[in-house]
Amino acid sequence: MSEPLSTLAGPCRYEEDIRKSRFLAQAAPVDDPAEALAFVARAGDPSATHNCWAYRIGDAYRFNDDGEPGGTAGKPILQAIDGQARDRVVVVVTRWFGGIKLGAGGLIRAYGGCAAECLRRADRVALIVSGQLALHCEFAELAIVKARLRDMGADIEDESFDATGAALVVRAEAGRLDDIAQRLTDLSRGRIQPRRLD
Repeated sequence: MSEPLSTLAGPCRYEEDIRKSRFLAQAAPVDDPAEALAFVARAGDPSATHNCWAYRIGDAYRFNDDGEPGGTAGKPILQAIDGQARDRVVVVVTRWFGGIKLGAGGLIRAYGGCAAECLRRADRVALIVSGQLALHCEFAELAIVKARLRDMGADIEDESFDATGAALVVRAEAGRLDDIAQRLTDLSRGRIQPRRLD
């Protein structure tokens, strides 16, 4: 079974010297690509030899070798993120060259290893995948439906009214949506027929 996805509780750093080069990994939780790129701009040191980075936000990802040979820095950083089942994360690894060339394999190990160690040391926060249900209920059922939704840990994201009742859009943990839908159907003796929106 694969490890559940997690993100970082907050920013973290890890520093290591490898054959006289100094490597500094900095990682942070992010919600979108613009936030990830803003972190890259802040974390990078213009006086350093290289500021290599990668981010993963769901299906969106990018990486950059910043002048290192292709595939030796950004991609190993991304592999470190994916290898630890992290999401909504950006990592910047800054290198100050110390005079000894590491070769392609050495660079891959240095960048990937530094990023992985930084992520290993960081506090994790589990990512809960959520989904949505749409449903319609009569006015007479609305109060009890709302109470049951609260009891089941579902949040009402949208509510609109028509001549016969209320249309609701509900968000809850994806793994619980089918159970919530069934309970609402049972509660209303089949009058409420929730449907998934995702």
